[in-house]
Amino acid sequence: MALRNGLLRFGITVHTSEVSMTILVLGLVLFLGIHLVPTSPALRMQLAGRLGEHGYRGGFSAMAAIGLILIVVGYGIAPPGPQLFEPLHAARVWAPAAMVLSFILLAAANMRTHLRRVLRHPMLIGVGLWALVHLLANGSLRATILFGAFLAYVVLDFASATARHAVKTFSPAFSQDVIAVAAGTVLALLVMALHGWLFGVAVMPFPG
Repeated sequence: MALRNGLLRFGITVHTSEVSMTILVLGLVLFLGIHLVPTSPALRMQLAGRLGEHGYRGGFSAMAAIGLILIVVGYGIAPPGPQLFEPLHAARVWAPAAMVLSFILLAAANMRTHLRRVLRHPMLIGVGLWALVHLLANGSLRATILFGAFLAYVVLDFASATARHAVKTFSPAFSQDVIAVAAGTVLALLVMALHGWLFGVAVMPFPG
């Protein structure tokens, strides 16, 4: 919503829904596609061999950034489209709590937490929870494409990581769990507070 209004202020309009949906889908292909490369160790080694490790990492980051920008722009300017199914009321009711948990898992995934040690792949679980709740709480074509794509990615990546035993060993620290819970909760509340302004759907009574 904020993105659409901002574009209109500068006189930029999107003439067809097909264009905006194409931008969204292209962004998803780039962002999720590049994140699926590590699921094939042979492909990753081949690319790293050709580009060098620094070249591979730089290309990975660039492709992911471009894809993410296209996703944000495409979703922001695309119309919701037809309603494919009725939103699940329970998903909307539990969405705030689910998002807090999701952000905590995302934070824990990058720290030496007990959560990470027990769950093994907290980032994928957090993204999957975010995608599933948003998918069930919406039902529009635009939302189904976005959140359905992320959910499919999580399933594929989780299956690959489990099969490859892609788990790093580390010594967890309780203080890291405390920091992850605090940081994840604060960030989740901040995103929810700004949700109405950013995405046009308020999930908290402020900022309106």
